[in-house]
Amino acid sequence: MSGGTVLVLRALGLGDALAGVAALRGVRRAWPGHRVLLAASPGVGAWFTELGIVDGTVRARGLEPLAAPAGAAAPARPEVAVNLHGSGPQSHRVLLATAPGRLVAFASPDAGVPGPAWEQDEHEVDRWCRLVRSAGGACSREDLRLTAPGPRRGHVVVHPGAASASRRWPEERFAEVARALAAAGHDVVVTGSEGEAATAARVAAAAGRSRGTVTDTAGTLDLPALADVVATAGAVVCGDTGVAHLATAFGTPSVVLFGPTPPRLWGPALDPRLHAVLWHGGAPGAGDEDRAREHRGDPHGAAVDPALARVTVPEVLEALAGLPQPAAG
Repeated sequence: MSGGTVLVLRALGLGDALAGVAALRGVRRAWPGHRVLLAASPGVGAWFTELGIVDGTVRARGLEPLAAPAGAAAPARPEVAVNLHGSGPQSHRVLLATAPGRLVAFASPDAGVPGPAWEQDEHEVDRWCRLVRSAGGACSREDLRLTAPGPRRGHVVVHPGAASASRRWPEERFAEVARALAAAGHDVVVTGSEGEAATAARVAAAAGRSRGTVTDTAGTLDLPALADVVATAGAVVCGDTGVAHLATAFGTPSVVLFGPTPPRLWGPALDPRLHAVLWHGGAPGAGDEDRAREHRGDPHGAAVDPALARVTVPEVLEALAGLPQPAAG
């Protein structure tokens, strides 16, 4: 690569990172020949590097000062820094501290940064594509797609976890879904992080033994392995979390349960026929007045959101039964 370095900040969780893939591809198009470094968690950064979405990672923990690449005293000064993390000003300042030749970001008077206006009522994928397009990088929702690492095996992924309690459907309901799927002869794979292992174990145990198998993988899969399980599944059942974004990226049919956040802002951005979104927080219409009346909860809340709590097991099973069969391979 003959160009300089483009440093992109997206130091968020898996779902957030996946929602930024389209914009990251736009960054490549805006600065061809440049080395694209992603300031993110090591796991996400390593996987995105393996996929060729970026060329390397700068270790990041939230909005702490960026760590230096191995062997360097400080992060190398980038030719361009791109803020795909937030509206500022804190995230802008993290990047400004690297002394970039140019900062691409949404306007923040507090940080003294010009740019396009931040729109609160905008789908996450569209927001970051809009920013990158303003800098000359063509991108759209279609750029979210990832290639599955292997053929579909037909299992059903049940993912009961989420980063916050407000986005976690009750585990006993996930167990009922898993039990019904196994009784119908489906092979069920329960997924989760190491911190979600106890929940996943209870869900798997409650599902019991039946015609289908129930396999608990929580805490045993790294990110590429989790992606493989989702990409090769016949269907996914989960909340508004990273696994839902994996299903969208790989075109795996899914049932996604929403609570505090309207799905029009964070829901599946591709292939609507493949994904069933269940949410009990919507207003009847689609106009501004209806949107003003729709439910907005705390996505980081400590208790299950009321809109999510109203989703029932029969609704989920009906939605699963209505999903199309994914294409093989």
